[in-house]
Amino acid sequence: MLEVADDGTVTLLSGCSDIGQGSDTALSQIAAHELGIPYDNVRIISSDTAFTPDALASTASRQTFVSGKAVQLAARDAKEHLLRYASELLKCTQQELEVKDSVVISGKDPALSMPFTELSRMAHANGKRFIGFAWYDNTTKDVDHETNQGDAYACYIYATQVVDVEVDDETGEVGVLHIFAAHDVGRAINPMLVEQQIEGAVVQGMGYGMMEEVILEKGITKTPSFTKYLIPTILDAPEISTAIIEEPVERGPFGAKGVGEGAIIPLAAALVNAVYDAIGIRFKSLPITPEKVLAALAAQK
Repeated sequence: MLEVADDGTVTLLSGCSDIGQGSDTALSQIAAHELGIPYDNVRIISSDTAFTPDALASTASRQTFVSGKAVQLAARDAKEHLLRYASELLKCTQQELEVKDSVVISGKDPALSMPFTELSRMAHANGKRFIGFAWYDNTTKDVDHETNQGDAYACYIYATQVVDVEVDDETGEVGVLHIFAAHDVGRAINPMLVEQQIEGAVVQGMGYGMMEEVILEKGITKTPSFTKYLIPTILDAPEISTAIIEEPVERGPFGAKGVGEGAIIPLAAALVNAVYDAIGIRFKSLPITPEKVLAALAAQK
């Protein structure tokens, strides 16, 4: 849901939970761009069950793609009603009007224009609609709801990662020197946020591949805390080079796809291949701990 206030600012209500991936920023950007107003004029209230509609979980790399599209459609809905009212005031057709830099302007006659803030104020004063609502379901039409068979995904994301490692044959430690990550994200709504998601996921993938291990013994967890269940820290993070590849997809907001899981998945496989390239040993279980490396080196000798 989206509401345009009488001063031209916008309040966006979304059930999407921002868990650090920056969805609040991305959704606000989408709303601002669709409405033709500054980003600073958008305020978002997210994941508040007392006020916001449900947007399901922040999982499956779905929020920018799904909630973002819903935001775009809600902004378009509100804009359509406002431009219909503007066409009455400016005595022109609605189809020729657009909003650029907070100004409602005719594409045929630039002299026909008015500030977006003035249009918003008049809409409030004269009982015209200034609220937009939309929802978005990305389930494809060719899925059989009885059998759940078919192409269940609206789009696919692609990623390639290359890892440079060194292996200490005396301690068994694997040192990650550099990681290159190229990711097709459709359209980067906010490139800096995309980069931070990729970098965070890459480091998380390092943990999965090198150190994170739940050890159970007779039903008892032997790794109950972060003193024993090791995760990467900033000191473990190598140099990461990120390449954002943009191949827009029609179903996403302004062509955007998801990012999250796509940046975690390739890392462990690339790590296994890099270690194999370094010492000629193929590890088939994760994580690749120093103990496993030393045991494998001893067996090789």
